[in-house]
Amino acid sequence: MENGGSKGDVPEDANAHCPGTQSEEAGKADSCAGCPNQQICATAPKGPDPDLVAIAERMATVKHKILVLSGKGGVGKSTFSAQLSFALAEKDHQVGLLDIDICGPSIPKMLGLEGQDIHQSNLGWSPIYVESNLGVMSIGFMLPNPDDAVIWRGPRKNGLIKQFLKDVDWGEIDYLVVDAPPGTSDEHISIVQYLQATEVYGAIIVTTPQQVSLIDVRKEINFCKKVGVPVLGVVENMSGLRQPFSDLKFMKPGAAGETDATEWAMNYIKENAPELLSVVACSEVFDSSRGGAEKMCHEMGVPFLGKVPMDPQLCKAAEEGRSCFADQRCSASAPALKSIIDKLLKNNRGAYEMSGV
Repeated sequence: MENGGSKGDVPEDANAHCPGTQSEEAGKADSCAGCPNQQICATAPKGPDPDLVAIAERMATVKHKILVLSGKGGVGKSTFSAQLSFALAEKDHQVGLLDIDICGPSIPKMLGLEGQDIHQSNLGWSPIYVESNLGVMSIGFMLPNPDDAVIWRGPRKNGLIKQFLKDVDWGEIDYLVVDAPPGTSDEHISIVQYLQATEVYGAIIVTTPQQVSLIDVRKEINFCKKVGVPVLGVVENMSGLRQPFSDLKFMKPGAAGETDATEWAMNYIKENAPELLSVVACSEVFDSSRGGAEKMCHEMGVPFLGKVPMDPQLCKAAEEGRSCFADQRCSASAPALKSIIDKLLKNNRGAYEMSGV
C-alpha cells in the first residue's frame, strides 16, 4: 500500500497511509499509531514557516554550522563544545557558540561569561564576546537569577531557538558551534528543521565508554541519519583517568575514618623513588571491555575521532571558564582534544577549505 503524504515528506519507515510530516494530522492520524516517527511528527512544527526565510538570510553569513550532540547527559558535551570553540578561535577563525540547552545552560560558565547581559542593536541581538572573534549566545544570559529553573514546554523552547537563529547578529563567521541538550527531543528537531534551508555541516557526537551511554548514542546517530545531518564523528570522553603522579592525593584509612596522608606520601616518594613524580597515573573508570565508542563506530559506519581522558585540570578549566589550550596545565586532555580537532578538520577538508588547529 502507498503512503498518503507527498513523497518528499514521508519517512522511509513510515506506516501505510502516512499523512506526511508537514500535515496537520502528522503524528495524530489513526494511521500514525505504532509508527516509530509518531512522537517526532506530532511535536514538530507544521506547514510553511515564514521565519525560515529570515533564518536563511541570517545564517547566510555563517560558513560552517556544527551541532554537538550526545545521547545522554553528563558525558562532557558542553565541555567539548566550549573547548572546540576556544580552539577554533585561537586559530584566528571567527567563531560563534550557540547554547540551545534551554533548561540546563552551562555554556556561560564554561566560557567565563556568567552575569553578562544581552544587548540589542538595529541589527539584532549582539552575542556576548569572550574575545573579538568568539561570540556566545545562551538563555543563561537572559535569566534574572542563575538558579532560576526554566520550566517550559516544547513550543516555547522552539520559539526561543528560532529567535536565536533569526535575531542574533553573528556577522561574518567561519563556524557556528551549536551545543544541544542530550537526547533527540524538541530542540533537536527544531534546530534541524529551522536550518534546513541552509546547509548544516554536520554533527559531532560525544559519549563515554560505558554501554549505558553507547546505547543512547546509537539512537543519536540514527536520528542524524533520519533527518539528513552528516555525522562528522564520535568522541569518547572520560576515557580513563590520567593524572600526573605529583597531583595525586593520598588518604590513610583508620578506625576513626580517613586522614590525609598526602604530605607524608609525597615526602616518602621524594626521598625513596623521586622518578615516580614524572609518571602519569592511569586508571580505567568505565568498563570498556566491549570496545567502547570505537567499536560502535565501526559497526555503525561513522568516523571515530578519538578519546579524551578524564583530566582534573580540564574540569578546573571548565569551572573557571578558560581554554585548556592556553597553558600547559591540561597536560592529559589538551593534546587529546587537539588531536581530535585536527582529525575532524582533516577528515572533512574535502568538502570545505578548513585549516587545522
